[in-house]
Amino acid sequence: MHSRRNFLKTSSLVSLAPLLPTVLGKTAVAAKAASDEQVLVVIQLDGGNDGINTVVPFGDDAYGRSRKKLRLKAKDLHKLNDHVGLHQQMKAAKELFDDGRLSIIQGVGYPNPDRSHFASMKTWQTARLDTADHTGNGWLGSALDAQMAAASKPNQSANANAIFVGDRETPAALWGRHSSTIGLSKAADLQLDASEETRSAQPTGPGADDLQQFVRQQIVTAHNAAEEFAKQSADKSTDVTYPNSGLGNQLKLTAQLLRSGNPARVYYTVQSGYDTHSDQQFTHARLLSEFSRSMKSFLDDLKAAGLADRVVLMAFSEFGRRVAENDSAGTDHGTAGPVFLAGEPVRGGLMGATPDLSDLVDGDLKSNLDFRRLYAGLLRDWLKVPPARICGGDFEPLNLFA
Repeated sequence: MHSRRNFLKTSSLVSLAPLLPTVLGKTAVAAKAASDEQVLVVIQLDGGNDGINTVVPFGDDAYGRSRKKLRLKAKDLHKLNDHVGLHQQMKAAKELFDDGRLSIIQGVGYPNPDRSHFASMKTWQTARLDTADHTGNGWLGSALDAQMAAASKPNQSANANAIFVGDRETPAALWGRHSSTIGLSKAADLQLDASEETRSAQPTGPGADDLQQFVRQQIVTAHNAAEEFAKQSADKSTDVTYPNSGLGNQLKLTAQLLRSGNPARVYYTVQSGYDTHSDQQFTHARLLSEFSRSMKSFLDDLKAAGLADRVVLMAFSEFGRRVAENDSAGTDHGTAGPVFLAGEPVRGGLMGATPDLSDLVDGDLKSNLDFRRLYAGLLRDWLKVPPARICGGDFEPLNLFA
């Protein structure tokens, strides 16, 4: 007779066993070579990033007039040209820019913008402006569905199509009809107790023979997958140092999965904290430093692993902030903002017109570029999916890649 402790271990392993092969995919379970398919990694800058103090239009006289406490000095910025520069804490991003591995798309938004976090984020995640359409599939989930249909795999194997690296609810962007997404919050989620006591745990009672065989098979599979992942991760370790932050650790785990040959086509993570209504200066600087350094560490890690040519990273926020600072040394919800696209395959440089801080609509920036054109470019040229149905219209795709 097995102890209650053994039974609980067995039960939890039965529940977890299907997860590990799903997460680890080809390499951990079957030890196959890494796929050469193209991968998109998305960072959601949650809360509404102040794009004006991220990609700073220091050459615009209206910048100094609109911001007294939050104005960044031109001499401290990482200048991209004679008119705009990156925040002083984004040195790592400037290095990517100079290396041709970072494209900054300026003035991205959508018509009749909504300043609600929830509504605007759902607009970006579903690629639909009508709130009545916000309960359907996400733009990435729909793209993965289309990939499966094109490959004649309506019921794909146990491998996940997308992985959300985080500890919150799976973002709506990843919702699909046929594609599957799993969530991980830390590398420890891929580790199991490999003790002989757990390995040999068996159920008893009516139907025990059939259940016993299933349980033992699932436990062995899960343990083998975890051990193989740990071994390959150790064999393919990197000298790249990531920031010790939430985003840094999330991108480090993403790189670990990619180095181990995980077949997911989309990875998604979130950096929170950008809703800077008050005392913005130091919070924003910290967030941009973490974002910039984490992004460069991730891309350097992939480059060292020989994966740089098949991975592209996109970072977006649901909206920007208002041009004028408020009375609390912060900024309130605005409209358009910059989007970052990074990786070896991207064109690199500045794209789109720099917003004119003197030509506003009710104190907000005019959007120079509909985000669905950006999505259309990613869908057509990177994920190899026709964009029209997913983007809800005939948007001219941006040429994003070299």
